Amino acid sequence: MSVSAHSPSRTSRLRHSRLLRHSLLHLALVACGLVMVYPLIWMTLSSFKEDSHIFASLSLLPQTWTLDNYAKGWTGIPKLNFGVFFANSFVVAGLVVVGNVVSASLTAFAFGRLEFKGKGALFGVMLITMMMPAQIILIPQYLLFNELDWINSYLPLIVPHFFGSAPFFIFLMVQFIRGLPRELDEAATIDGCNVFQTFCRIILPLCVPAVITTAIFSFIWTWDDFFAQLIYINDPVKFTVSLGLRLFLDGSGTSQWGAMFAMSVLSLIPSFIVFLAAQKHFVQGIATTGMKN
Repeated sequence: MSVSAHSPSRTSRLRHSRLLRHSLLHLALVACGLVMVYPLIWMTLSSFKEDSHIFASLSLLPQTWTLDNYAKGWTGIPKLNFGVFFANSFVVAGLVVVGNVVSASLTAFAFGRLEFKGKGALFGVMLITMMMPAQIILIPQYLLFNELDWINSYLPLIVPHFFGSAPFFIFLMVQFIRGLPRELDEAATIDGCNVFQTFCRIILPLCVPAVITTAIFSFIWTWDDFFAQLIYINDPVKFTVSLGLRLFLDGSGTSQWGAMFAMSVLSLIPSFIVFLAAQKHFVQGIATTGMKN
């Protein structure tokens, strides 16, 4: 009787203890999330402040809400508007996505399915290039593109991606392709498919999750890229969003902080839209490409 009498109380204490641990864990995660998202919130709210109030007050909320920063930022650059930079960024990022998807999928299929001499050595070289910092080959690349007269154009930013210059995505897709049953290739060969038809009709449709992952990261990394675009592009008409934001900063102390924050907020929207839209297709791709024996 004593055990049965104390059993509900013990169960209740365990339940309360578990609830307390979960509550504390969620509070810690929420606090960490707020710390990480605070700079984004501060930048967004600062885009609605007047320039004189952005750094003069510790208050997060604007004293007076204004949309002038968005108007000034969009049309505040002489002889240009910020829409030109958005268009340039979409062109560069879109072509880089196409180049990475095409080159990475074809190269990964070769490494994952075909047999040829030097396959292991070439795969090792690819892994080495993936681990190598980009700054090491910056000067040789610049000299090469300068000889080709590609400086101040989008060609150095786009063309290499059509020739497998993103080994991370190749490695990602190789690992995905290696997980697909080889019986699919044999069945396609029996049905009369050649190697390229097997890739297009069998392997590529099953690689939808890896392809979408490649597209997402290619777009976001290219859209946010600043260093490479700064090196190769000199004409303001060809500037992308990252370079366009730099025009609002002036070393003499007359920087347009409000306009820069406003355009920075707008520049985040395409990345959010692409990620959220592609994330849905990414989940659908995983759900619809499962293999059943």
